[in-house]
Amino acid sequence: MAAYCQVTQTRPMFGHAVSHAQNKTKRRFNPNIQKKTYFVPSLKRNVTLSLSARGIKVIDVRGIEAVVAEIRARGEKI
Repeated sequence: MAAYCQVTQTRPMFGHAVSHAQNKTKRRFNPNIQKKTYFVPSLKRNVTLSLSARGIKVIDVRGIEAVVAEIRARGEKI
């Protein structure tokens, strides 16, 4: 599973791990991805989404209906 949030569209970032001696090695910063299942009344079914922790908070604030409508408007399959 790719480290990608379907709501916030957060993807991995890249940077350096810096040691005490200032040696820099490449590393990858992955978002905190969780699989969550929501019931969407307009679709009359459960929808499983890959979400970051921030994406879960966005759904709590805006509601699952608005978020699913936005994802579908982007052309992403649910």
